[in-house]
Parts: sequence; C-alpha cells; structure tokens
Amino acid sequence: MRIRILGNLVILASTVALSYGMQVSKPHYADLTAPIPVDGAMHDTVRARSFDVRLDKVVFARQLKTNQFGQEKSLTTSGLWAVVSTNLTATAASTTIADGTWQGPTGLRYRQTERLGYRQDMPPHGVDPGLEKRGLFVFEIPSDQIRGASLLISARQFGPLDAQARISLDGLPTGADGQPADVLPQYDLDAPQAQPPQGKS
Repeated sequence: MRIRILGNLVILASTVALSYGMQVSKPHYADLTAPIPVDGAMHDTVRARSFDVRLDKVVFARQLKTNQFGQEKSLTTSGLWAVVSTNLTATAASTTIADGTWQGPTGLRYRQTERLGYRQDMPPHGVDPGLEKRGLFVFEIPSDQIRGASLLISARQFGPLDAQARISLDGLPTGADGQPADVLPQYDLDAPQAQPPQGKS
C-alpha cells in the first residue's frame, strides 16, 4: 500500500516537473509573432519587406532647439538627445514607416520622443518606390546606452511577423568611457541639414 502511494507521488511529482519545464521553456506568443529582424550597419542600405532604409548620421546634443506653434523652444533632457538622420524609400508600393526604437547594449528600448509634436520630417514617414526621402528619428537616451546600441525601424509599431530593420550603431565614435565622442551643446532641428557644428561639450 505504502509502495503504491509512494509510486503515485513520484509519478505526480514527475508530471508537475515536466509540465513546469514545458511552460517555462516553450516560446511565448509574443516571441512567436515578433518582428523578423533584418540586420545591417550604418551607411548600408537595409532592405526590409516593404521599405529600404539607410542610416547616414547620428547627432548627440544636450539641448534641442525647435519651433513649435511659431515659438522657438529649447528642450532639455536628463540624458542626451539623439537625432538620427535616415534615407527611406518604399520597395514595391507606397507605404508608411511609423516606428523607430533605440535599443541599448543591455536590451533596454527607448521609443521616439513625443515632446516634439507633429513634424513633417518625423514619423510617420510616407514613402514611395524609387523616391528617397530624408526621415528623422529623435530619442532621449541615457549616455551609457550608446556603445553597442542598435536602431530598430518598422513600418508599424505593432507589426507581427513583419520585417524590421535592425541597424548596428557600432560605427558611432565613442570614448573609452563609452560616451559619444562629440556632443553638441544645442542642435537646431529647423536649421539646414548641413548646419555647422555649434561646438563640443
């Protein structure tokens, strides 16, 4: 009798352990339907399913100057502003590129800032085949989230099983401490693209 009870307990414990192991080891639904990354590097053309993107330049600044509703504003942040300039084009049909995320070296993700309101040069970017369009993505990030970071660009914020451009930012010049080599005191979003540097911090 005792042997039968002990055997049943062993079987029950084994079943519970097996069930728990399957639960924690199987992929979650979010992982199964996550965007499919297409890897690339700065200055390369990364071809996602519905768009191509080339990351040309990243500027870091402590303040961001912008014109909102006819008034000039200087926006500060607790970390750094990262202004990412890209060239975008659609592959086969006109589309919209709406999502950009800065992924730090530890996997932390920072979405595009919402403090700038609507701007024509910021998402959502409407793009057409064969016509390159300059598109900005602007982030507020801690200064220790730069070395080893990546830029993630998708057509939609929630695009299950769609291609996502994942661009390595290893080409950014950084110092021995991992901080950006060049940080502007202020960057003017409304100045011409080829604006001269305003000094280094």
